[in-house]
Amino acid sequence: MEEEARGAPELNRSPAPRDFHFYPMDLYDSEDRLPIFPEESRRRRREVQGETTSAPRGAAKGKPQSHFEGEVDELGHLYGLEDDHELGDEFVDENMPRIEVSESPPYVMASREPAREQRDWRLPGEAAEAEALGFGGWGSEGQCQDLREAYRYTHGRASEEYECYVIPEEEDEEEAADVFCVTCRTPVRALEEAFDEHKGHEVTPLSKALENAKDEIHKNMYRLEKQIIEMENFASHLEEVFITVEENFGRQEQNFESHYNEILETLAQKYEEKIQALGNKKKEKLEALYGQLVSCGENLDTCKELMETIEEMCHEEKVDFIKDAVAMADRLRKFLETKTDVEISAQPALEDQSLDFSDVEQLLDSINTIPAPSAPVINPQAPNSATGSSVRVCWSLYSDDTVESYQLSYRPVRDSSPGKDPAEFTMTVKETYCLVINLVPNTQYEFWVTAQNRAGVSPASECAVYMTAPSPPIIKSKEIRSCEDAALICWESGNLNPVDSYTVELIQVETPEASGVTESVVGIPSCEALVQLQPRQTYTIYVRALNVGGPSTRGEPATIHTTGSYFRLNQHTCHPWLTISEDGLTAVRGERKTPAREPPPRNTRFSRCVAVMGNLIPVRGRHYWEVEVDEHLDYTVGVAFAEVPKQEDLGTNGLSWCMRHTWVSPRHKYEFLHNKMTPDIRITVSPRKIGILLDYENSKLSFFNVDISQHLYTFSCQLHRFVHPCFSLEKPGCLKIHNGISMPKHVTFY
Repeated sequence: MEEEARGAPELNRSPAPRDFHFYPMDLYDSEDRLPIFPEESRRRRREVQGETTSAPRGAAKGKPQSHFEGEVDELGHLYGLEDDHELGDEFVDENMPRIEVSESPPYVMASREPAREQRDWRLPGEAAEAEALGFGGWGSEGQCQDLREAYRYTHGRASEEYECYVIPEEEDEEEAADVFCVTCRTPVRALEEAFDEHKGHEVTPLSKALENAKDEIHKNMYRLEKQIIEMENFASHLEEVFITVEENFGRQEQNFESHYNEILETLAQKYEEKIQALGNKKKEKLEALYGQLVSCGENLDTCKELMETIEEMCHEEKVDFIKDAVAMADRLRKFLETKTDVEISAQPALEDQSLDFSDVEQLLDSINTIPAPSAPVINPQAPNSATGSSVRVCWSLYSDDTVESYQLSYRPVRDSSPGKDPAEFTMTVKETYCLVINLVPNTQYEFWVTAQNRAGVSPASECAVYMTAPSPPIIKSKEIRSCEDAALICWESGNLNPVDSYTVELIQVETPEASGVTESVVGIPSCEALVQLQPRQTYTIYVRALNVGGPSTRGEPATIHTTGSYFRLNQHTCHPWLTISEDGLTAVRGERKTPAREPPPRNTRFSRCVAVMGNLIPVRGRHYWEVEVDEHLDYTVGVAFAEVPKQEDLGTNGLSWCMRHTWVSPRHKYEFLHNKMTPDIRITVSPRKIGILLDYENSKLSFFNVDISQHLYTFSCQLHRFVHPCFSLEKPGCLKIHNGISMPKHVTFY
């Protein structure tokens, strides 16, 4: 609290509540600061917890005793207590029991009992002395405050700064509510007076209301999670549509830009051609006019010359005139006979220059006319993109074509067998992907896609083969074998076509609330798996099938208990006279003299000996099971190799080790047979339940009388391979197998 008090000035304090009172203290300050305490606060009683200690408080603080005596004297002189030596001894005497002041803030209740209001913080003797000194009860307000400060000073509670004590008003602790009012939706106590307000309301125990509230919250959380998943899928779909729209408009912009650039290039080319043609025409006309102008000038010069010559001839003599006139007449006649072109060869008016913009118009029309798209490219199947009844197909465009929709077609892949072609299905989609549903599990489908717009339909893409996920495998619960360390799990594929592999998922059921996969065994090529487990546990087993499309859903689970060894009787080895129960643990031989319509003998089925074998898990270690028999029943129990001759009795060869019982009234005969040999052993108490212990590690086979925990006999066997339990009934009756049980204590010693 002292650290909080020192750090308090640096914080932004909120106003104190009304039931808290703050008292600043400075025990080292001058006496003119002491009267700052409010009178109401001085009248309020302070509870001080008293503790009797053997060591002085000042010693704990590290101050010498003489130093405390000097301080007490100074305080006595300061507050007018020089004559009260007993009071000073109260604080400095080492042998006196001391009163400790709790460092936590004292708490004062608003309403107090009369007997508690007179409680004094002094010892009885000191109270009498204080009464004589005028401090009866609490004494005067100033003296009581001075005494408290002096006491705190001697105990090392001085401070250079104000100390803040928070004294909240005490309140009675409310007892916890025990019922919940459903109508008012508030917890209440069933015995309190306020419960009268809830009479007639629907109430329920608080624990039940808590469970109901938790269940409601869990349901809402599940709905919220489902809604989150739906919104995430919708957002993903919107994002894909957004990207598709952006790509389409981007391609359209590129198309417009390309066409406009082509139009500008065409117009520029036509402009150059027209300018060049006009220049050539201009040059041709000007050259023609210039030629005519030159010819006209030459004619004018000739005419002028003739005129001047004729004028000169007129002034000559007659003889000379006659001579020159004849030659001039010939010259004039020839000049005048020459035809002069007086027509303008080139008209000044411009000719009609029509411009051909047909190709430009075609280009302009092509902007508004979208060409048919090119063939899309269908993508290969992505991993885990399929379920047992659906597959997600994706494709893409590697051109700038504008596409309004796609036509996705598919059909099952035709096998090599002759027959009618499989039906084709077509669906129209807007995006470059499609989730195709209502398909057959573990089946290959051919997919191809075309793109179309207002201009037409593109060529079809190349075909791509997609495959749906397999159907869930079916666990053969009756063929599961287990022991304390492992289990052999068998299942049916459930698919017509082969799958790539299988996955076994193990869930260790420790508590009813346990969930989640404990372990997974992946990459199993066949329909059985030997998995390692923990002893004395319960497991829930699931099997999935996998192919290129993805994993199948979980099938029906199976439960395995790793307590003891568990197996069933093998129907394939059963003699025709025996009947195996539904659970595979009971063999019954009925009253039948001559079998009717016996099935043909097989290498795996017993034909002479009326026997059956069990499917024990192929795991080395120790296996224990019990056989319940009737004491008047002729039977044989033991173990044998799988290749034991089925035409011979058990125990008559080197491949089986058995215990045989024969009853001839009133005598019981017990034999422990191996290779037709048996030791001379007599059993006085006929067992009703026989325990069998197969120990691979020590190569032993032991038999026990379970009822009296008696050891009967132990074989030393050469178990170089796995053996199977075997059972035989020489007369009508039944025997029952008990397995999947813990090994009794008396068996563990063998």
